[in-house]
Amino acid sequence: MEALRDVDPAQIGAHALLARLGAGGMGQVYLGRSPGGRLVAVKVIRDEITGHPEALARFRREAETVRAVRSAYTANLIDASLAAAPYWLATEYVAGPTLGRAVAERGGLPADTCLRLFAALAEGLVSVHGYGVTHRDLKPQNVILGAQGPQLIDFGIAKGVGATALTQDGQAPGTPGFTAPEVLVGGGTGDGPADVFALGATMAYAATGRPPFGTGDAATVSYRAVHEPVDLAGVAPGLAALIGACVAKDPAERPDPAEIVRRCGVRDALVDDPVYAGLGALGEPVPVHEMRTQGPGLPYGYTPTDHAAAAQAPAQAQTPAGRGRAGVWVAGLAVAAALSLATWKLAPFGGEDGGENGGAGRGKDASAAPAGTPAGSPGAAGAGPAPSGSGGAPGKPPAEYIEGNQISRYFWLPSTDPERAAHGTGACNLGTEQKPPGADFQAGAEVSGKSVKISMRVKYAENSPTKPDPYYVSVAVRAPHDLDPQTGQPFPMDNRSVGFTSKPVDIYSKWKTGEFLTLTYPDDFAEHVNGRTYPGVPLANDPGDWTLVFYHVEDDPTKYASIHCTGFQVG
Repeated sequence: MEALRDVDPAQIGAHALLARLGAGGMGQVYLGRSPGGRLVAVKVIRDEITGHPEALARFRREAETVRAVRSAYTANLIDASLAAAPYWLATEYVAGPTLGRAVAERGGLPADTCLRLFAALAEGLVSVHGYGVTHRDLKPQNVILGAQGPQLIDFGIAKGVGATALTQDGQAPGTPGFTAPEVLVGGGTGDGPADVFALGATMAYAATGRPPFGTGDAATVSYRAVHEPVDLAGVAPGLAALIGACVAKDPAERPDPAEIVRRCGVRDALVDDPVYAGLGALGEPVPVHEMRTQGPGLPYGYTPTDHAAAAQAPAQAQTPAGRGRAGVWVAGLAVAAALSLATWKLAPFGGEDGGENGGAGRGKDASAAPAGTPAGSPGAAGAGPAPSGSGGAPGKPPAEYIEGNQISRYFWLPSTDPERAAHGTGACNLGTEQKPPGADFQAGAEVSGKSVKISMRVKYAENSPTKPDPYYVSVAVRAPHDLDPQTGQPFPMDNRSVGFTSKPVDIYSKWKTGEFLTLTYPDDFAEHVNGRTYPGVPLANDPGDWTLVFYHVEDDPTKYASIHCTGFQVG
């Protein structure tokens, strides 16, 4: 959860806005307060894509689905505006961690707890299917562990009886590892049995703490879902048998949700389960009185003429009451809106910037990160152990790229001194996570026309009597704003992605001469997210303050830690 920014409206419809819950390619989700004081989750579609027929159709379908389904396992629609821009909808706000975050923090759940949760979610599908709706994207990140029981969220790609399927870029709906084989191979409709498959895969994750069909790019994971068995190592036999039945490759062999409830044999309430009750502690109550820090706010549609001028000093960016680019993140808060954003990019398994907070970002379980924690640091979202040593695991080659599975809060700002700013001098708002090697790590950037020459070296390395051990570095180039991956055009919100990154290179590859290693943006850079690759966008697409973050990379593309931060100006 994050405090509102200067660009945010004070009110949507009749609802006063209190905080940001998440953001993605489709829009922004806010925590709001109704006129009567009820907390609501308000989802607003971006002005930039209201003219996109498929995006608008998907948003309207979501509103219609949430309006139609009146279940104890879904959040009710409170209000909506779908006739003209700005388009938005408001639902009940549900506090609590997602199943994805809870398992990521606590590990796999005991068999008895899994069976109780299994039964509750299956009962939820009975209810939703009873309204003629299939969810089509059931997964751990779309299950909120609420105080009264689990809630199903994100009906952005749900499908009603007789409805025409809406997909992204011609892809099958859903998330790799949770999408049924018949949907992946193109012949299935994503109906009730596909939801059962997704439920079985979700419960496999809940029981093991591991992705049900392993990790890797989307194509690899989807291939396993079609051809290989689900990972149930260590799961109690009875629970494993039920999960196995749900993820049967043939949809005709899967039990229906009512049969799942019967086979779970539950005799007591899920909310009385001590493990389930303990997971609720991961979602603290919302300190509403602390969240709005910008005063009376601004009318909807306001856009500042000088976005860079709105950024605050580094110290303010980490201050709980600050209004800088980094915003305000509440430590340890695991809350989720009753819906999440359908984005053009599939969020990597394990989370979403703000994806655990009702939005769909590109980070891994972003909401688990403490306030002010930079991506990749201990306790930061999506970061594995910080790389150690010089080149990762002994005898292993470096990763070919780094995965955009983290949330980056680094922002470079030029010096306030005009003379220093003219020479490209500035500073980043956060310190790095790992000390770079050698006596002096040097890096810089030189803008020339449509490209940037980026250079780096370890000074005095050439004085070493022998070549130092390999130390692999990847450079991330981050535009000022979040970018639409389809068009490369910026959205009016700060960039939280890792950015466009270079192939990792050994910083000591020119050890003998002491020369700088050089890379050119955009030629040598691409963004890697969930198995998909996006080329670098032209500099002219987003004038302003661009950020460069240098990462030490191991042999695993998800394991990297920052060692240096700088930047440059465009336009």
